[in-house]
Amino acid sequence: MSVFVTGTGTEVGKTVVAAAIAHTFAAEGNKVAVFKPAVTGLEDPGESDHGLLRRAAGSSQSDAEIAPYRYRPPASPHLAAALAGEEIDPERLRATAATAAASADALVCEGVGGLLVPLSPGYLVRDLAADLGYPLAIAASPGLGTINHTLLTIEAARAAGLEVATVVLTPWPERPTEIERSNRETIATLGDVEVQTLALLDLADPSGWPALSC
Repeated sequence: MSVFVTGTGTEVGKTVVAAAIAHTFAAEGNKVAVFKPAVTGLEDPGESDHGLLRRAAGSSQSDAEIAPYRYRPPASPHLAAALAGEEIDPERLRATAATAAASADALVCEGVGGLLVPLSPGYLVRDLAADLGYPLAIAASPGLGTINHTLLTIEAARAAGLEVATVVLTPWPERPTEIERSNRETIATLGDVEVQTLALLDLADPSGWPALSC
């Protein structure tokens, strides 16, 4: 019972989807661990991605146990690491994820950006997802342009032998437009995949979040 959450790009609700899945697993009585290979943009105000994941899962993991690499600049992980004078080590990522998984019933991993984002110059988010071997949940915007972005992400995942468990369109409006409804149906049909929706969440109150399966 583990999952790797990726997105069609940045700012598409990936962290929120990962948090909702982690909270669902925990509400079912599971001990849940969370993992994110790298966090960037820590100079921005607000709660960090790894902090939200920890709270959603009810986890007591430290920052380093959740996200072994954390950087201030809002940049691709490989560049943020280079600016800090280091390079992300894939083996350290795999070991941190394995340690987290060993102590829990379920592990929710959240990638960085999309599948083809480099963690280091020769190691993509997709490579880490393949190494871990968990099914994918893809977070995507419900609006215009999402068909292309989502189907490309599905294609990139399957080309690497990854299982795509679900697509989650978020934030799903209370009154979806014809375009949004059509996007959901088209992605499901052309992508041969389950497509779920997730409304805008009150991040301060996980108790009110809906269950999200994967």
